[in-house]
Amino acid sequence: MRTSYLFTSESVSEGHPDKVADQISDAIVDLFLSKDPEARVACETMTTTNRVVLAGEIRGRGIMDEDGNWSPGIREEIERAVRETVKRIGYEQAGFHWDKFDFSNHLHPQSAHIAQGVDASGNKDEGAGDQGIMFGFACDETPDLMPATLDYSHKILQRMADDRHAGRAPFLEPDAKSQVTLRFENGKPVEATAIVVSTQHAKGYDEGDKEAELHNYVKQVVSDVLPGGLVTGNTVYHINPTGSFEIGGPDGDAGITGRKIIVDTYGGAAPHGGGAFSGKDPTKVDRSAAYAARYLAKNIVAAGLAKRCTIQLAYAIGVSAPLSIYVDTHGTGSVGDDTIEAAIGRIGKLGGLTPRGIRTHLTLNKPIYSPTAAYGHFGRKPEGDLFPWEKTDLVDDLKTALDEVASVAA
Repeated sequence: MRTSYLFTSESVSEGHPDKVADQISDAIVDLFLSKDPEARVACETMTTTNRVVLAGEIRGRGIMDEDGNWSPGIREEIERAVRETVKRIGYEQAGFHWDKFDFSNHLHPQSAHIAQGVDASGNKDEGAGDQGIMFGFACDETPDLMPATLDYSHKILQRMADDRHAGRAPFLEPDAKSQVTLRFENGKPVEATAIVVSTQHAKGYDEGDKEAELHNYVKQVVSDVLPGGLVTGNTVYHINPTGSFEIGGPDGDAGITGRKIIVDTYGGAAPHGGGAFSGKDPTKVDRSAAYAARYLAKNIVAAGLAKRCTIQLAYAIGVSAPLSIYVDTHGTGSVGDDTIEAAIGRIGKLGGLTPRGIRTHLTLNKPIYSPTAAYGHFGRKPEGDLFPWEKTDLVDDLKTALDEVASVAA
């Protein structure tokens, strides 16, 4: 493993067209789970100039029956949830306005062939909603046990969004992207070599004193967000490097659910199985098993068992138990990776990492997903029902299981 290198991660704001789509899709997930905790949702969203389109497969009490008949009033609730999401983000532009865009809803009943494989029946436990591989990762580069480059990229845009909503930066518009390049020595970040921020702005903030105001503002945000010493006289800034950025959001580029999966996870510092999270209910292991893998990896690092940890889980559609559990501590572990794998299998509260076991332990059948759809699904603060996979409450269980494994081996 290299110890001295440059590494870069990017983030995008809540107003980026793909993130608008993600947030709409997760608003629909939350709406349906609030009506039926066992609802099945696979909602895709497309956004473009003054248009939002929903498509996908759904099922649930109080939502839609098997023949595709909507429950009374639900279509109006769906449209209201979509428009309120766009309004919260802040789009009131000529090319994309929360109250004026055309809306189309093409959600339809879930395939009966998928349902028969996934649903529990008789002696058959609930199966995975699809085949696939899911990864979780944690490292000790930040207090949130996230890759530093992604953590700071997210926080720059979160701070800018907070300032925009609070009126402290009225020249900002919703669409923005960030990118942070850090120099690492001995595996630790020591200097920010490059910062890229492209932000949609009010008219006139691309020249003269107004442009200087925007640039100075961004540099101050970066200085506030990055820990002391990382920003140096050698740090190179690229702020709105193309010049003007007045036309943005879905008016500037179409948005699709699930196109920012690396932003959603680890910024390229760890593998990704390929499946998106937003728009999917927690029976879909693309989402729930990825959360479980992060939960395990974070607790392993929090327990002091490793400085870096990658976990892979694999599933087959309709099959409840994972096909494999793989642990890689990248040579930083205090015990063997195979020993950690064995210990994970001994933690009963995880329910064998079946889809139902994951959902039960992490209490995922709740309307908790809208806040995940911007600024990352990981590295967030667990509060109330939100972000339960970010808790480090498995540390003692891991240590006990490791003792049991050692005892058996002896």
